[in-house]
Amino acid sequence: MTGFSEVAQQATRELRALFDATPLQRNEHLSARYGADIWLKREDLSPVRSYKLRGAFTAMRKFLNKDPEHGHFVCASAGNHAQGVAYACRHFGVRGTIFMPITTPQQKIDKTRVFGMDSVEIRLVGDYFDQTLAAAQKFCVAAHGHFLSPFDDADVIEGQASVAVEILDQLSGAPDTVILPVGGGGLASGMTGYFDEAGAGTRLVYVEPAGGASLAAAIAAGRPVTLPRVNSFVDGAAVARIGTLPFERLGQIDLAQVLSAPEDRICITMLEMLNVEGVVLEPAGAMSVDVLPELSEDIKGKTVVCVTSGGNFDFERLPEVKERAQRFAGLKKYFILRMPQRPGALREFLEMLGPEDDIARFEYLKKSARNFGSVLIGIETKHARNFADLKRQLDAGSFIYRDITDDEALAEFLI
Repeated sequence: MTGFSEVAQQATRELRALFDATPLQRNEHLSARYGADIWLKREDLSPVRSYKLRGAFTAMRKFLNKDPEHGHFVCASAGNHAQGVAYACRHFGVRGTIFMPITTPQQKIDKTRVFGMDSVEIRLVGDYFDQTLAAAQKFCVAAHGHFLSPFDDADVIEGQASVAVEILDQLSGAPDTVILPVGGGGLASGMTGYFDEAGAGTRLVYVEPAGGASLAAAIAAGRPVTLPRVNSFVDGAAVARIGTLPFERLGQIDLAQVLSAPEDRICITMLEMLNVEGVVLEPAGAMSVDVLPELSEDIKGKTVVCVTSGGNFDFERLPEVKERAQRFAGLKKYFILRMPQRPGALREFLEMLGPEDDIARFEYLKKSARNFGSVLIGIETKHARNFADLKRQLDAGSFIYRDITDDEALAEFLI
């Protein structure tokens, strides 16, 4: 019986008809910072700017080998999987029907259409992904199509394992540590299976978004469980339930190997990679780099590979990323200020601001009393410590205020 490592190597060879191995690049900036030999496996440089093409191509190729007359594939996706399926459909000259939520950004719809050209039809159905998925599966049954899951499929997992095959081929020896992003688990389980069979002795670290930690929840429960709520910001990895097939392999790992990356902290990493390195990463693609500070003591002097899984970032989201990064770093805060309605009150408040403080937002919300007005105020500063001085002055003065920066409900409604 052919082992997993053999089929993963075969999948890797077949992928060469589509694109060359993605670069494995040593990052001087990160290596110097952490005193380690840090490499980035640049899946953001694949033809569709993510690793998803690997699994879609492999699953489609294997199915067509069994049934070459079958020419209709169906998937549901709001992003990278859709683009991978579209690209593979055009390559094989088969028909694809891709379901996407109505709320999908136009940029992602347009890119999927460009990759698939005349081979794909895009259907916008549902406000939420669960609705889109249900519609796609219902259509697939009626149309006698073949459904391509983004991660819960053995052939997809086999294709994603090609990332691990390439890493071992590109390095002179096995890395000490590989950091893997986790969403539905297809990439993580495929790479884990290959490293295990290759006997590389590599330590694997898994990272998932804090607002979508479905792997950690599944390991703790001993089975896949559905999270009651998911933060969708890290859209490439915000999955409510780890895949059943991926969990068969990932369920055996130690929970201590699974880290969570706060969504707002990921934004700091994205901005740093963009501004310092000129590398554009989507939120899911930045997760492996984001957890390096937590591993700093363990990785000194070692060879580390971070899988940057995708770079499909819509720059219209850049203001949101900057906002989240500033708030996480403590450089931007929002207050509701009860300001006396008397001459000089505003001047008194402004004089409390330091030379590094800047008002980013100032808005009267309502007049809560005859002699007071409620103001929403946003302040940016260069150093987080400056807010401690501002709060001391507000406490000593005649102003009543409330810091709503971390109040999720109020911040979402007002900011």
